[in-house]
Amino acid sequence: MRLHSLAKGAVAGGLLSFCAGISAHHGDAGRFEETITTLSGTVVALQLVNPHSTIILDIPDDSGNPVRWQAELTGVNNLSRSGWTRDTLKAGDRIIVSGRLIKSGAPYINLSENARVVRQDTCEEIYRTRSEPQGPIPCD
Repeated sequence: MRLHSLAKGAVAGGLLSFCAGISAHHGDAGRFEETITTLSGTVVALQLVNPHSTIILDIPDDSGNPVRWQAELTGVNNLSRSGWTRDTLKAGDRIIVSGRLIKSGAPYINLSENARVVRQDTCEEIYRTRSEPQGPIPCD
């Protein structure tokens, strides 16, 4: 009987650990706008890390002054499967990003879904999420 109780406890503990791991990843929970915004700027750095990689870029404000933005991508493992390396974007590269702005108004854009990244000089699309609808590349 004692062995049966221990087995039940082990199974319950395993299930709780598994469920805690699943719920550990956060959702958007209304943090980002639903509409897609397109911005163009100059890459400062590419940070390939988990759980979310980030492009740091300078985007001019209405007066032409640079504002430091963060563009949140998916994790490094997903990016590397699609060919991204530390050399995919370099400081000084001009890019166009389309994604969802954070509702707080901070200079932060989410590129995890409904998003794309395009090299401005060549109009080459280097990143697109599966949920982004087909359409023209937003390049001048």
